[in-house]
Amino acid sequence: MDHASPSAPAAPVPTASDVWQPLPATEWNEDAARHLLRRTGWSARPEAVTLTLKEGLTATLERLFPSTAPAEFPKPKLITNLQEDTPDFAQRLRTAAPEDKRLLQKEARDRSQQAMADMAVRWLQFAAVPARAAVEKWTLFLSDIYVVSFEKVHNAALLYLHHAALRNHSLGSAPALTRAVSRSPAMVQYLDLQESKKDAPNENFARELFELFLLGEGHYTEQDIKDAARAFTGYRQRFGEYFFVPRQHDNGRKTVFGHTGNFSGNNIIELAYAQPAARTFLPGEMVRFYLTEEPLPAAQLQALGDEWRKNHYDLRALALRFFGSRLFFDASYRCNYIKSPVQFYLGLVQDLQLDVAPLPRPLLGALRQMGQALFIPPNVRGWLGGRHWINSSTLSARRQLVQSLFSPINEALLNADEQAELAAARTEGRSHFTLDPERLKSYDGLSAEQTADRLIDTFLPGKVDAAFRLEVRRFLSDNGLKAKPLERLRLAAVTLLQSPEYQLC
Repeated sequence: MDHASPSAPAAPVPTASDVWQPLPATEWNEDAARHLLRRTGWSARPEAVTLTLKEGLTATLERLFPSTAPAEFPKPKLITNLQEDTPDFAQRLRTAAPEDKRLLQKEARDRSQQAMADMAVRWLQFAAVPARAAVEKWTLFLSDIYVVSFEKVHNAALLYLHHAALRNHSLGSAPALTRAVSRSPAMVQYLDLQESKKDAPNENFARELFELFLLGEGHYTEQDIKDAARAFTGYRQRFGEYFFVPRQHDNGRKTVFGHTGNFSGNNIIELAYAQPAARTFLPGEMVRFYLTEEPLPAAQLQALGDEWRKNHYDLRALALRFFGSRLFFDASYRCNYIKSPVQFYLGLVQDLQLDVAPLPRPLLGALRQMGQALFIPPNVRGWLGGRHWINSSTLSARRQLVQSLFSPINEALLNADEQAELAAARTEGRSHFTLDPERLKSYDGLSAEQTADRLIDTFLPGKVDAAFRLEVRRFLSDNGLKAKPLERLRLAAVTLLQSPEYQLC
């Protein structure tokens, strides 16, 4: 009589909590390291991959998201000048004749616009340093939630202070971060707390606090917003300093989320974080910013949110759990996320080992053409990201940017200020703004096969098929082409960096 062999026991189906368990050590490899570096930062240089493999995942995450205070972004000189001159400028505006007032207002806008552009370039220089990439990208992520815009604030110094507050609280308590944001002079201006009075509370901040900062749509009532707005009356800023005006604050009893009391703004934030939706809102935004445009199954997101709540809404704990998890490294989330314009540019800078050119006009113009004007998000919801980054116009701008990094800067087209900035940067030892052909000579002595492999493995996020790799090798070794070997190498690098694959991380 034949006997059926016993079948192997079925593998257990992972639970919603299982997917957030740490990645097994056996799965920590070169591909995983590249995935982590490109998603948490801007690129995955070979030396960075080697370091992360040597450290291991846990130690790498501890380094990327440190327990110590993040490095401070130095205050640009133009921001300092703006802060120092603002009180005197305000006095001149108050006493000026109407025709002079218009000229003074234009002067103020122009100065602030120049300071904002300078700050944007200096931030790109700051964020391009590999050791700072993860924290600066995390700060950029938070700024896409707690949105303010130069187009309404009109004061670059306030934007500097806002982003400094985000950075300072970026790896601490989320409720503390939200309290700091509610007192950010830029936010006070942007969401109209400056005009909110006890007799006429403005609801803009309260609405966005619930809808876009903490809970998401459908987790509050209109009455919650009305009474919460009363709690934030009296918030003011003057010359970049937050202050509270007691006589403009509504001290009456308010009912929010079913609780009644004489609530302050801080009380409202505390009540909001006590809502179940607060557990999953920020983790859901992390998924969208770092992982995938598609929402996770509700049970998986809830499991992460519940764990975050147990950690008292600690942002660093959330980052360590998220970026160290089995789910983050799942094969379905690798090499298929569209880079933002900022990541595309800073990834190029790191991959080509370039310096960020101190030229706001062409650099910020390129980012704007690619769809991301720094410090000027499209609206209060921030940038949508993902597939919204890509269309025929923005793809063309990306290709033009790559081409520009392989061509010398035409200094004859620069104005006197730009030429002076370029000279100052060179004096400080920063001069690799474009890829000098001489630097490609580091490939000298390599075969076409070795060169192709090095280019592909450095620039492209995933494994390429054998036919693609062979095509690059043939191009580099084809002596029948008119282009000399160094020019063929340059053309191959440009083509790879303009390819659809390089747009992904």
